[in-house]
Amino acid sequence: MDRSPKAFLSAAILAAAFAATPAMAQTTAPAQTPAPVQPIAPAVQPSDAQLQKFVLASQKVAAVAEEYQPKLQASPDDGTREQMMREADEKMVQLVMADGLTVDEYNGIGAAVQQDPQLLQRAIELANNPGR
Repeated sequence: MDRSPKAFLSAAILAAAFAATPAMAQTTAPAQTPAPVQPIAPAVQPSDAQLQKFVLASQKVAAVAEEYQPKLQASPDDGTREQMMREADEKMVQLVMADGLTVDEYNGIGAAVQQDPQLLQRAIELANNPGR
């Protein structure tokens, strides 16, 4: 997999925020303020089955991101941080693929969820009611 760990970890940060939706107000924001998102039509319109897979994978990816965040912050040098990012990235890729999505599908659905409030609401409903 030739994916940028930084890009995938950015998706993991989104997943961490998404997984903590009930406590979103308490979620720590990244140190850098993201640029405003241009309102554009989402490139991906996932089916309910794909959205359910995304929700499940997001929760697992968020757990990996939470596990590695303190390790990355405590890393003594860039080389160690880079190695940990690669390790976390590999774990996240495996989890996403185990839930039946490719990394591109996962990232595309993540972008669509960010852009479409109705899709975000549907994803939140699926996360809060996994059997639906």
